[in-house]
Amino acid sequence: MITFTFALLLLIAGYFVYGKIVERIFQPDPNRITPAYSKEDGVDYIPMPAWRIFMIQFLNIAGLGPIFGAIMGAKFGIASYFWIVFGCIFAGATHDYLAGMLSIRHNGESLSEIIGRYLGPTAKQAMRAFSVFLLILVGAVFVSQPAKLMVSITPDWMNLTFWIIVIFTYYLLATLLPIDKIIGKIYPLFGAVLLFMAVGIVAMLYIKHPAMPEFWQPGAMQNMSKDPILPMMFISIACGAISGFHATQSPLMARCMKNEKLGRPIFFGAMITEGIVALIWAAAATVYFHQGPEFLAVKDAAIVVKDITVQWLGTFGSVIAILGVVAAPITSGDTALRSARLTVADFMGIEQKTIWKRIAICLPIFGGAIAILIFSYINANGFQIIWRYFAWSNQTLSIFTLWTITVYLTLKKKPYIITLLPALLMTFVCTSFIFLAKNNEGGFGLSQNTCYLIGGAFTLLSICYFWYWKMKQKQ
Repeated sequence: MITFTFALLLLIAGYFVYGKIVERIFQPDPNRITPAYSKEDGVDYIPMPAWRIFMIQFLNIAGLGPIFGAIMGAKFGIASYFWIVFGCIFAGATHDYLAGMLSIRHNGESLSEIIGRYLGPTAKQAMRAFSVFLLILVGAVFVSQPAKLMVSITPDWMNLTFWIIVIFTYYLLATLLPIDKIIGKIYPLFGAVLLFMAVGIVAMLYIKHPAMPEFWQPGAMQNMSKDPILPMMFISIACGAISGFHATQSPLMARCMKNEKLGRPIFFGAMITEGIVALIWAAAATVYFHQGPEFLAVKDAAIVVKDITVQWLGTFGSVIAILGVVAAPITSGDTALRSARLTVADFMGIEQKTIWKRIAICLPIFGGAIAILIFSYINANGFQIIWRYFAWSNQTLSIFTLWTITVYLTLKKKPYIITLLPALLMTFVCTSFIFLAKNNEGGFGLSQNTCYLIGGAFTLLSICYFWYWKMKQKQ
């Protein structure tokens, strides 16, 4: 428990220490008029209280990643703690904060438009298509698992089809209606359930005080997974450390914030909170997997969630905890599809006050999500394939966001090293992953050493191009 406790304290300290450093580098202006006032439209641009925005941002980004991703990441051993803590502080929270603040500075622009400002028109067009694809993918991925969990705690007549229809109906309403009508009102309830789940699990960790590996013990760093830690763990634990998807959600809140000084508690703070949730589930899953080979063989994270909550919280507590786990992906899926609508509206120049214009954009978006969901059920390994594509796409988007922020900081003559290093790391991780992943998981299935060489070459090429661009800026 000492290692877990130390990791938990590091995350909290990261918000107060490193978060303050990043804030000083960006220099938010409390006197600057935010898009919530300058572009107020009663639909997407609406001034909202800071506590409500924090809750929405936290639930937006806390999808399956910090729970299911952390559980599967626990198979890599205690190394998962290090990635969650240091990845969250120095990569994820920094990425989320600066992406959100750039959106505020540019009138609440969507991520693809911001990327285009600093990486050029080609990157803008590519990111428009890529980000919309990722957002639709999130909407599809974040339906099946919460639906399965709801089936496990409801009467038999409420089957999988029933819950998928219910969740998609909610998605449609949340995507179409003004942000303060459904999302702004129901998220505090979802947030309370999710926090109960996290507090309940961490409380039981200290009450039960199960045997947990400490980083100084022999074999503590043992990798229980069949995959190499680098890059597989960095892809599996996405939202709990760094996630490109988060940067697509930040503009939603950038359009509702009343003051730039709220950026650190909302953007940086929400990511640290998500990191804490991921750390809690990684610790609980570590205990679970160490019970024996038969537990380690479990591949469905939903089964792990149910087993842990029933064993530790009892029947009633497990139901509340499972509802918290259900709330996390649902509250990411709805805003993912909402972000897709706004991204399309931004680059097509379609105003969103008129309801039928919102509907016209939503129809093909929801059609794509349903098609992906159908594929996941007719294919034997459909969900695993989609999850791998989602995880890789998610982390790849973070590369473009980090390079965009690095260019911005360079142009503003600010310490760009804070995003350059994470950008290089994620460039290596994502490049090596796509060449290492098996053919049936969307990769090329090459040898580990070959993938490291390719990943290293891409990373070296990217840093060389950055220095070339930087020298041209000086000239």
